[in-house]
Amino acid sequence: MRKACLEQVYQLAKNDERVVFVGSDLGAGTLSHFKEEMPNRFFMEGIAEANAVGMACGMAHEGKIVYVNTIQSFLTRRCYEQVLLDACMHNLNVRFIGNGGGLVYAPLGPTHWATEDLSILRVIPNLTVLCPADAEEMNRLMPQTLDHQGPIFIRLAKGYDPIVTDEETFEIGRAYSYGEGEEVLLIGCGVMLGVMKQGAELLAESGIKAGILHLPTIKPLDSEAIISRARKARAVITLEENTILGGLGSAVAEILAEACLPNPLRMKRLGLADTFSTNYGSQLEHFAHNGLTAENIVKEANKLLK
Repeated sequence: MRKACLEQVYQLAKNDERVVFVGSDLGAGTLSHFKEEMPNRFFMEGIAEANAVGMACGMAHEGKIVYVNTIQSFLTRRCYEQVLLDACMHNLNVRFIGNGGGLVYAPLGPTHWATEDLSILRVIPNLTVLCPADAEEMNRLMPQTLDHQGPIFIRLAKGYDPIVTDEETFEIGRAYSYGEGEEVLLIGCGVMLGVMKQGAELLAESGIKAGILHLPTIKPLDSEAIISRARKARAVITLEENTILGGLGSAVAEILAEACLPNPLRMKRLGLADTFSTNYGSQLEHFAHNGLTAENIVKEANKLLK
């Protein structure tokens, strides 16, 4: 996914002189062809993320479209004030690209996890937040970022993630359906789409029809799609590689609470617990520990439907 994203930045830069790339502490050779061909629009900073964001915002003030890339946990926590005040308050055309959203850097521990980024980013005015599921969706997404007005934050997954999407186009702010079952509605973003598809298959084996709503745009959310699909369901389960506090599940719950649906609706948010984990392991092992699995979807769905 990261490779596809950065290659798209390079292609956009070749066709539009407004495009600038700013990296921070990235591996040697990252976008070397960009540097060789367009050195005056390629900047690689050291471990100085806040400075990189400041540079990007300064260039955006001068009419550039700036793509900033570094590790997600640093780009959100360490640069939160710069993202909010320098980029978003002025509604600048800066595109933040965060490597390793969620638990991608699992073995490095909580210092490198980005497990609250969806929660803290979605509350910033003017900021569009995107969380694609795979490299193919990334290829459809990136061209839409060029002429979008205002700042964008793109959350990258691990890389070489399975291709699970099949939509032909991408529209910022739109939800995508991957199943129309009306007993349980599964709502998620990013790599959770693959988990939801597996969960829906297991539910079907037990005679439960599950629908899937994939939300690659966290903000603005497709409220209309969420409400119309939830109106037909008996239960809703949200999945996210983020704390359950303030993230996608909370956003969906807020929308459904204010929708005042006529039917009794049961809901469960699946995500990361409100705690610093003391477990060591891979990303998938942490998924299992936090119930972000197809098997747990079935378990929770059966609870809700009783």
